Amino acid sequence: MSSKNPLSRAIGVFDSGVGGLTVLQALRRRMPRRDFVYLGDTARVPYGRKPPEMVVEFAVEIADFLCGMGVEGLVVACNTASAVALPALVERCPVPAWGVIDPGVEAAARVTRSGSVGVIGTKGTIASRAYQRRLEACGFRVWAQACPMLVHVVEEGLVDSPEARLLVRQYLSGRPDMDALILGCTHYPLLREVLQDAVGPGVTLVDSAEATAEVVSKAFAGAPQGEAQGQVVHFVTGDPVAFAHTAKVIGGVEGEIIPLPVTELAAARSPR
Repeated sequence: MSSKNPLSRAIGVFDSGVGGLTVLQALRRRMPRRDFVYLGDTARVPYGRKPPEMVVEFAVEIADFLCGMGVEGLVVACNTASAVALPALVERCPVPAWGVIDPGVEAAARVTRSGSVGVIGTKGTIASRAYQRRLEACGFRVWAQACPMLVHVVEEGLVDSPEARLLVRQYLSGRPDMDALILGCTHYPLLREVLQDAVGPGVTLVDSAEATAEVVSKAFAGAPQGEAQGQVVHFVTGDPVAFAHTAKVIGGVEGEIIPLPVTELAAARSPR
């Protein structure tokens, strides 16, 4: 680690922006003494509308940067990147790598009784059919809906607004009977109350952030940790001030925020 980020035995977490902070927070609740390095690729957000090949390139650059820092594990806290880039990262990274999709699917499989499961996410995540394929392979009936405007609602601090409720009702209006709904975007847990009101008490909301944190924390169970509260360093490819401002909506940022130009990130890519 450089002198700017004297962390030890850290876990790397990355997302296209601030939404992955919900995953980071869930991880820290389960592993409070573990250090983390978070990378928000805010200069190139959003990933959901970009070609899959481009997202894979971005994810590989970020993974190489974080692995170059000596992280002990890598968490892809972005649903879009998990959908299209995780296989490449698992093959490439010298440390374990997790996405948010498989834990979400496994959690939904545990709670559904009817076998009818819904999933909402960005256009990129839904178009990839990453959730749908896994759920269908388990024999479940699947309804999927892209909800692109919900990210903007969250980042504008409108999670309990009439606009949020109107959008949610519109997006979910065509849903069939189901008893589990996967929140397939890291922003969506902040809309939990509005979403629950829309689907009713008979539908269990599955938070992929919490499900992922459970899986990762089990993998590191018994591993050495520090005695003090773990530290976090945030690298941001865009404007650090804008990152900090938007992150307040997600729950704030603890730890240093370090600017990371995209050119420097690309230069960190290892030739393989």
